[in-house]
Amino acid sequence: MAAYIVRRLLQTVVVIFGVTVLSFGVVFATGDPTLLLVGQNATAEQIDQLRHQMGFDRPWPVQYLDYMSRAVRGDFGTSLRSREPAFNLVIDRMPATLALTGAALLFSLAVAFPIGIISAVRRDSIYDHLSMLGALLGQSVPAFWLGLMLILVLGVQLRWFPISGAGDLQHLVLPAITLGTYSLARNARLIRSSMLEVLGLDFVRTARAKGLPPFVVIRRHVLKNAMLPVVTIIGLDLGVLLGGAVITETIFAWPGVGRLVVSAIQGKDYPLIQAAVTLLAVFFVVLNLVVDLAYTYFDPRIRLS
Repeated sequence: MAAYIVRRLLQTVVVIFGVTVLSFGVVFATGDPTLLLVGQNATAEQIDQLRHQMGFDRPWPVQYLDYMSRAVRGDFGTSLRSREPAFNLVIDRMPATLALTGAALLFSLAVAFPIGIISAVRRDSIYDHLSMLGALLGQSVPAFWLGLMLILVLGVQLRWFPISGAGDLQHLVLPAITLGTYSLARNARLIRSSMLEVLGLDFVRTARAKGLPPFVVIRRHVLKNAMLPVVTIIGLDLGVLLGGAVITETIFAWPGVGRLVVSAIQGKDYPLIQAAVTLLAVFFVVLNLVVDLAYTYFDPRIRLS
């Protein structure tokens, strides 16, 4: 186990390095932000002076190596707009993004599990067909359209929930539903298909032949053995939700990392973009490691070596 974790951590370093190279290269290809930082009446000499002062006139590899030499020490540079440490700005926004992501994941799982389990147990029933139709619609609806419809109906017309900003738990409801609906629909279909695969196995028929109650058969024998694909997709979901929060945070004016990144991209705030991308990449690879370790709990036959 220890050797496996060490090997995965080394792989994590390679992945994060690749992410930083790719993101830095893409940002660099958009051009330097000097023209956005100077006034409209700035002369060409002043622009060149500021470009040299900020280091944007250096070759791409030189800028990247300088960035990485500071990043490994925890210095991701200073935001070009706010003139504050970029890493601190991202960390300040991260709790809001994690709260939204956690609420969206909790919503999707709390609804997806009952739908998927009942659909599998009552296969080909009217409930099964309606549930899968609803899941298909949930995967087809764009998040930005769903968010706007929720704002219009539940926020503006019915006035049940706030439509923007952060505060109490009520502010989380509409963004969490918007962000978690796609995951809910996909997870419900995955849980159903995984359970149908396990329900046809011999040990399930044996458990039923012994006279065990249906609830016990589902909880003790079927559900746990059907969890491996679900655990995998949950781990991926967390990363997808963190990235997908960009649209949702923008629609609902949620003060998270996603909204911060949108503002940074619009202003070509390179240090802020790099800090946010790197931190989100670290979260994603760590979550994948946790998912791999969780496999051994749900299937003791798996050995991490």
